[in-house]
Amino acid sequence: MALNGLQIQKLLPKTNCKECGSNTCLAFAMKLAAKKANLSECPYASDEAKKLLGADSEPPVKAVVLGSEIRSTVGGETVLYRHEKTFVNQTMLAVNIDDDAAQADKTLEDIRDYKLVRVGEVLTVNAVAVTQKGADNGRFVSLVKKAWDVTKLPVIIRAASNDAAKAAAEAVRGTGSVIASVDAGNVDAMRGVAEENGHILAITAHDIDGITELSAKLKNEGFNNLLLQYDTKSAAEAFQTNSIARRAALKQNYKPLGYATLKFIDTGSLMDDTAEAINEILKYGGVCVLPGFDPAQLVALMTLRLNIYTDPQKPIQVEPKVYEVGEPDKNSPVFVTSNFSLTYFIVSGEIENSGISAWLVIPDCEGLSVLTAWAAGKFSGSMIAKSIKEYGLEGMTDTRKIVIPGYVSQISGELEEGLPGWKVLVGPQDAGDLEGFIKTVLK
Repeated sequence: MALNGLQIQKLLPKTNCKECGSNTCLAFAMKLAAKKANLSECPYASDEAKKLLGADSEPPVKAVVLGSEIRSTVGGETVLYRHEKTFVNQTMLAVNIDDDAAQADKTLEDIRDYKLVRVGEVLTVNAVAVTQKGADNGRFVSLVKKAWDVTKLPVIIRAASNDAAKAAAEAVRGTGSVIASVDAGNVDAMRGVAEENGHILAITAHDIDGITELSAKLKNEGFNNLLLQYDTKSAAEAFQTNSIARRAALKQNYKPLGYATLKFIDTGSLMDDTAEAINEILKYGGVCVLPGFDPAQLVALMTLRLNIYTDPQKPIQVEPKVYEVGEPDKNSPVFVTSNFSLTYFIVSGEIENSGISAWLVIPDCEGLSVLTAWAAGKFSGSMIAKSIKEYGLEGMTDTRKIVIPGYVSQISGELEEGLPGWKVLVGPQDAGDLEGFIKTVLK
């Protein structure tokens, strides 16, 4: 029987230390009762509390870690909609390679080397899937081993037989990889293989009922390192199935469906593949396996995923400090903008594109955009002046001119008062006009 907040609070240390992120132990207990927090977030929870709370403290969707050297976590989610709190663990994007592919070696190198930099984050492929197409077990196992050796990413093993799956699992022992497409016919054999080699099982069946029978059986037997591989035939069916499973796990605390998913995509059409992958990202997908390596497709999917898995209550922000754009010296110009990541990268990029080096001052605006920060009193002349002095900029440059965003021209007087001897230049309102401003005003 699930405990309510007051019952859970009696089991907590009652120190109100706030280290869990809540103001009081009671507030944290209420979050635990609502499945919006994990008992592990309390650094002082007693062994007795952990034992008594047991499954009540587990997230409704179990967190599973894939990989050993390069790790990714799926599951661990507590909400249906990101605005309720946030989504935590991003949908993993994997690339499939068939064991009879002619360019397998090059594809593995492309996967290993692929990096997309977006608002300061480096995004990469998260896993490699190897699918057995032929009857040569040795060739399949060799490619599985090579996939790990080259990329150091977890390998999703999709074998044609138990023998091939066992040999491949042993070849990448201890890598936190996945044995996929395990069904009622081989679940007992593959469970032993997964336990012996430290891997995850992705179980499948023709319908949800079949999958819940397998997951309940494995959980009762003590094996809980699972992914659910639904046998859906269309994007609409996948959307519906993922939604039903997530709702059952979160709202009814239905443990047999409380696991992340694994989905192989291969419609034969790049556009349809992309649409189905988008469906997985938007609707609770755990691991999404693409049929091949396509950099353009990855850019779109990774950008979408970054947006969906950004905490809506915490703006993306860069560290407040003085940044170097290019190789500035004591005579280089000084610019200032907010620490909202998108603003920072746009402004620094436009300065760089103009061909000059400069100092870019980023005060702490709590990740807000320039206008929003100004309206909230977090981007004022006095605050910018204080930041410049704290950063020691005056000792780094002989320049005594600073360019502020055009939208906040009204702070120029206050900024000059806070920085005696400095002259404030009002820049353009839009960052896209910075290059022209630099060429006409500063050069």
